[in-house]
Amino acid sequence: MNILFIMYDQLRFDYLSCAGHAALDTPNFDRVAAKGVRFTNAYVQSPICGASRMSFYTGRYVSSHGAQWNGFPLRVGEVTLGDHLREAGMDCWLLGKTHMKADAKGMARLGLSPDSVIGARQADCGFDSWARDDGLWGVGPDGYYDQKRSPYNEFLKSKGYDGDNPWADYANAGVKDGEIASGWMFKNADKPANIREEHSETPWLTSETIRFIDEAEGPWCAHVSFIKPHWPYIVPAPYHDMYGHNQTQGPVRDPSERDDPHPVLAAYQDTRVAQAFQRDEVREKVIPAYMGLIKQCDDQLGRLLDHLEATGKMDDTMIVLTSDHGDYLGDHWLGEKDFFHEASVKIPLIVCDPRESANTTRGSTCDALVEAIDLAATFVDAAGGAVSDHIIEGRSLMPWICGETPSEWRDCVISEYDYSVTPRAEVLGVAPRDARMFMVFDGRWKLIHFEGGFRPMLFDLASDPDEFTDLGPEETHAPQIDRMYEHLGHWGRRMAQRVTRSDAEIMAMRGGSMRRGILPFLVDGSEVPDDLTQKYRGPARQFHLDGPETQEENQ
Repeated sequence: MNILFIMYDQLRFDYLSCAGHAALDTPNFDRVAAKGVRFTNAYVQSPICGASRMSFYTGRYVSSHGAQWNGFPLRVGEVTLGDHLREAGMDCWLLGKTHMKADAKGMARLGLSPDSVIGARQADCGFDSWARDDGLWGVGPDGYYDQKRSPYNEFLKSKGYDGDNPWADYANAGVKDGEIASGWMFKNADKPANIREEHSETPWLTSETIRFIDEAEGPWCAHVSFIKPHWPYIVPAPYHDMYGHNQTQGPVRDPSERDDPHPVLAAYQDTRVAQAFQRDEVREKVIPAYMGLIKQCDDQLGRLLDHLEATGKMDDTMIVLTSDHGDYLGDHWLGEKDFFHEASVKIPLIVCDPRESANTTRGSTCDALVEAIDLAATFVDAAGGAVSDHIIEGRSLMPWICGETPSEWRDCVISEYDYSVTPRAEVLGVAPRDARMFMVFDGRWKLIHFEGGFRPMLFDLASDPDEFTDLGPEETHAPQIDRMYEHLGHWGRRMAQRVTRSDAEIMAMRGGSMRRGILPFLVDGSEVPDDLTQKYRGPARQFHLDGPETQEENQ
């Protein structure tokens, strides 16, 4: 079996028609959901691109793998999805974005050349790269944001788009009065991108994926990682005006959230992006473009599904649709992601397994608490491998997919966020090591813990599903806060770094040193089987003693 692991960047969990969006029609997402399982309580391990993706790719929590923010390298030697799947006999390929930075110092220390197979895999998060393009080709006075090559920019140049950076000049810009109207400016979100639709980012990566499917030899896992609907919020015609502001969902926010908010939340509500999305005219331009980007993603997904069906590969390909985090779009007076409300930390997750064992769950939903790290375990399990649960901290979803209820399942989900490199840490006067926050959610109660001496936040999603009321300051909820801290403490005491020995190996090692002649703490040897002491018994062959004892006495 093959695995088509598709990720959409910054796609909200509730912006699909199968998830209940009132105006956005996504028939191809729905098409996969109708043949698979839609997990309705899936959460990322960090609401920021890089850290979240590294958790997807390692199956480990952020504080386990250590790549806690964009640009933080994933340390050399970290075992990734590609390593696990290759051990199970499945290749693992990358098409599109990872937002992963290589541990160049670690590679140099070990003498790993980026041109070698192992070096290239270390630099690409364990994948073999088919067409890596991280998709943000911003350029400023100090140069490009990303220093790697851009296959997409090279494609645009081959199609006649001029300049050094057609990604910025055409794919993510419109035209106004003959001038470039950059997608970096929200005021231009309603303009069509100055590019032929078939040359824009999402169709380009879809075409690369179709080429891969036609040429690859299986079994394979293809991680197809689209940059959209991530900003810049601009989309080519005809998608730029498919939706109007009268079709957008109203912001999930309440004036009470601005009344003496938690200091960290207040700092995020005062960012430039939050202030922009607090303005109705910004939302009225951006959100229709965001919806248009999603509609384009859905149409291109239809191309992929049609190709799988036409080539007969639908019957042996598991399809997974998900996102690395959500997008506030003005909810809770915020923009971007970077916090733990549902709009940011909850993601869509749809899994369609074509095998007969999954027939009983087709078209169903599952409300179990699921974490992004579960996909690594799921893929290894689906590939027929043994999940190395001393390394992978997630749990396989295959029982749920096959209609079984696991005897034990998690009772809470965890997400982490390190904001040490952001201006928020400076505004709050927090040292880099304390600029961290943690979310623990048990399906009803959501606790947010902050290092640095701040009080916790608490939400009751049963009585307050919109997360308007922070119960953290209320003494009456101290028992719930204590209970949630017990969950967080239990998670914090997990065995996370013993990755070189599995439990089975450890159990097999018990007493093994005795069979190799290490026999400490014996009184007379009768405590152990005779064969363990055999090498230490028998007549002495030579005598080298000095002192009153003689050779005759020893004989």
